[in-house]
This record gives sequence, structure tokens and C-alpha cells, in this order.
Amino acid sequence: MEYTDRLLRDTVITVDLGALAHNLRTIRALVGPDVAIMAVVKANAYGHGAAAVAPVFLENGVTYLAVATLTEALDLKAACPEAPIFILGQTPARLMDIVASEGFTQAVTGLEEAKALSEAACALGRRAKVHLKFDTGLVRLGMRDPAEALEIAKLPGLEIEGAFSHLALAGAESDRAQFEKFLAFTDGLTAAGVPLRYRHIADSVATVDVPAYRLNMVRPGSLCYGLHSWDSDAEVDVRQVLRFETKVSAVHTVEAGEGASYEHRWRAKRPSLIATLPFGYCDGYPRRLYEQGYVTIKGVRCPFAGLIGMDQCMVDATDVPDLAQGDPVVIYGLGDGDGMSLQEAADLCKTFKNDIIARLMARPPRVYVR
Repeated sequence: MEYTDRLLRDTVITVDLGALAHNLRTIRALVGPDVAIMAVVKANAYGHGAAAVAPVFLENGVTYLAVATLTEALDLKAACPEAPIFILGQTPARLMDIVASEGFTQAVTGLEEAKALSEAACALGRRAKVHLKFDTGLVRLGMRDPAEALEIAKLPGLEIEGAFSHLALAGAESDRAQFEKFLAFTDGLTAAGVPLRYRHIADSVATVDVPAYRLNMVRPGSLCYGLHSWDSDAEVDVRQVLRFETKVSAVHTVEAGEGASYEHRWRAKRPSLIATLPFGYCDGYPRRLYEQGYVTIKGVRCPFAGLIGMDQCMVDATDVPDLAQGDPVVIYGLGDGDGMSLQEAADLCKTFKNDIIARLMARPPRVYVR
């Protein structure tokens, strides 16, 4: 028996598809009509749910949906068969037959994997689209020798649609050096008779901060989801798409000196009300936030009462008026009184927002609203 018509947990991630569509229109207005958008939906669309948000991206004119791995590509295609899918990461040569069979566009980082994809495509009697990946300074994936790219261009069964690289974001001077190196690579290919439909190096940060880096394709990720990651003072009207919420599952009264949660690292300094909440670090909440983090109940910040468990945690809700089981709780909100923002969570964890939202597991149901 299926229960798909009922919400099976109180802990949910709410995704505002209207805000997502607004952000995509904002990005389109920012880059103009002549710049293609490769929207990054890896890591389950940064925790938002790739299968559910993909139609919104396609309705708003993105050229590609970019994933990191072959497994992500297969999952997305199963949910959205007509989606144009780009695999950003390296696919091992032994699996290139799947890439060719499924019609994915593949990042090619070296000659050996290109040969494998060429053979697979020829065996199927088709051409596989690829974008050549150049390493311009991130030292992660990609070719450094232009001659290798020219050898790839000679292989049958491949359509070299584009070329790309990724900035290390080590500063303006470093980024400029990488950009110029990338232009030298791609200009060399063009001069050798290898036409490139797309050239792309700009992520979310560069898309906003450096218009020259947009070329004729950009790869926004966090920007699509309304997360502020750029360095300049540019005003870009994007809105956070995600909220993480739950409800109070139990209320306990404890006396001064009583401990709560594992190891009793927290003890009540006064007679207190402890609210038990049905979420934990296996939902993707950072366990280390038990000392500095908080949730918001009826507008009141409630600090954690001890260690965060896998599935449950407790907070000190003594100051919440008329606290009761079932009261709504904001885990991640928009900030400024609407719960802890993703930026604040990132700051407390000494990391950045992408790390926080990428932690969010598939376990909390996604609720999609407009």
C-alpha cells in the first residue's frame, strides 16, 4: 500500500518553486539573451530535490542541467527523460558505453576516456557530445597540453560541442590568469579548425562579479537557489528557495541541575522546559552546532540542550510562551527573525553555505510550493 498522499514526517524541507523560477529569470536578465545557462543540479540540486526542480529549470530556458556523476545523471534522466544532462565530473573509461547509450553530454578530461567514449559511440552508430575540460590552475581535473585536445578532436564518433575550466577563486589576479590561459587553449583549438559552440568558466561567483568571464555560457549553482556567494557589491535579486522545519514532538519539565541528552553535557541552570524535536544529524544537520546553534519556536531562539542525536535532539524552550507538542519549529529559515539563516549556520560551522545545504539528506520529505 502506498501513502504518497500523506506527509509522513513532521521534519520537512520546503522548497519554493516560485522563488526558484524568479531566480532563474533574474540570472537570465543578468547575463543577457546571448549567454547560455548550464544550471548545476548536482548533489540532489544542492539538497532541493533534482527530480522535482528540473522542470522549473527547463521551463525557464536553461540549456543544460549539470550533474557531477554518472549515477546522478541516470537518476535525473529516470525522473526527467527529456532533460539535457551534462556530466561535469570524470566518468571512468569502462562506463563510457552508458554515457553514449543514454545520450548524456560528457566532460572529457583526457585522451584515454575520450577514446573509450569514441569507441562506444561508434559501436552504437551515433555521435556523443563532449566538452573538453582544461586545467587552468585548480589542479583537479582537465588537460594541460593543447596537443591532447587536438588528438581528441580527431577521434570518430565525438561531437566537440564546447570547452570549459573552473576558477580556483584565489583572488582577482589569479582568476584573470586562469581566464587568459583558458582563452589561449580555446583560441588555439579554433585556429586548428576545431569549432566550439560553447566556452564556459564562470561559476555563480564569477557570473555576478566579472561579466567578461561569462563568455557565451555560465554555470550557476548556488545562485539559482538564492544563496549570496559573490564578492562584489552587485545587487542581484535572488531569493532563498529552501526552508528546513519541524514540530515539537514532546515537552519535558526538568529541575535545576538535571542533565539532558547523551553524556549530560548540558545541565539546566534553572527549572526548564525541554522540547524534543524529531530531527538529527542523519537528516543533514551539523552535529557540531549543539553548542552554538539554535532553532526558533514562536519567534524565540532556543539553544540545544546537549548533544544532537541521529534522529532527535532537544532544545531549551523555557522562554517560549505556551509551549506545546506540535508547535512549529524553524531549523533553517531566512534569518532576521525567521530562524537561523544558512549563512549563519555556515559561519558557526566555519564553512560556507554550499556545505550546509549539500549535507541535507533525502530523508526529510520535500514539500514543493509556489
